[in-house]
Amino acid sequence: MGATLKDATAIAGIGQTPFARQLPESERTLACRAIVAALDDAGIAPSEVDAFASYTMEETDEVEIAKAIGAGDVTHFSKVGYGGGGSCATVAHLAAAIATGQAHVGVAWRSRKRGSGPRPWKNTRVQLPTSGQWTRPFGLLRPADEIGMLARRYMHEYGATRDHFFNVALACRNRANQNPAAIMYDRPLTREMYMTARWISDPLCLFDNCLETDGALACVVVSAERARDCRQRPVYVHSAAQGLPAQHHGMVNYWNDDPLTGPAWTAARHLWKGADLGPQDVDVAQIYDAFTPLIPLSLEGYGFCGRGEGAAFTEGGALEIGGRLPLNTGGGGLSEAYVHGFNLITEGVRQLRGTSTAQVPDAATCLVTAGEGVPTSALLLRS
Repeated sequence: MGATLKDATAIAGIGQTPFARQLPESERTLACRAIVAALDDAGIAPSEVDAFASYTMEETDEVEIAKAIGAGDVTHFSKVGYGGGGSCATVAHLAAAIATGQAHVGVAWRSRKRGSGPRPWKNTRVQLPTSGQWTRPFGLLRPADEIGMLARRYMHEYGATRDHFFNVALACRNRANQNPAAIMYDRPLTREMYMTARWISDPLCLFDNCLETDGALACVVVSAERARDCRQRPVYVHSAAQGLPAQHHGMVNYWNDDPLTGPAWTAARHLWKGADLGPQDVDVAQIYDAFTPLIPLSLEGYGFCGRGEGAAFTEGGALEIGGRLPLNTGGGGLSEAYVHGFNLITEGVRQLRGTSTAQVPDAATCLVTAGEGVPTSALLLRS
């Protein structure tokens, strides 16, 4: 896949709605607004759209979206599973379809009213899928509980501390404080605030958890040749990958020999195999941050440091602008908005256009990752 996909397509447009804890519009209205904004950003008419990709968890669907925006005949449509693990894969599916001639103008989107809507785990009818039978009876009811258990094991085996998780939370909050669109724009975070915050699921406190957000985002994918004629500077899809490890078991990864070697490791091997670049060439990263411990685990999985070194990697301002690997420069899921990671894609595009509110100087390559802990996906973008 990587050899044929390499730089064949580009993200030509991005769009989003405002983010808030509660927005009055429906998810379909929000989706349409984000999609139309992305098409306008690219300078492409809705009637040219012939491909859609989104999440299986998306409550809107391509039939209604296509009618509402005025799309033409659609020749490709797909949905990707596993919540936040599907974000980058939506773009990858469109890129593959366009590179192989199945479509010409693709739209990926995510619209979600997570802030004003119910919490998914409250739906008791779906609380015991096969995997849940091994976790929920023992108190692992929410994603925070499952990641909390992995975090505790990581702390036990490799000496990670809450200070390391704070480094992650602080870097994301600092970038959100530069981003007027971020929910936490005007709310700085201090170490004292973090260390005295209420527990959500030990060892995770309030600030280790992502936001609950209403909002929608979208992007437009076209061929590299077409992108050069669009309104914005093209951001090329250099490589893309999905990852589902052998014997994987949800966020807890019970059946793996090493539960801390999650889907990121599988996705990373394929991502770098299909690229002319490596971790050392990445200027800025947008790493999925539903929970702070996912960052050190992903740093290891994608090869920025060795096994067990992810926590120490966060020290000394490494994740800040000017550090070893600036990340989540819009604030991420922890401090900008949590819309299943799609805002990490749009922020990656802004970095490579040079228009981020926390711009990394001369950024030319950006890694974007989807949810670690679940079957995942990743994009390597370049300008």
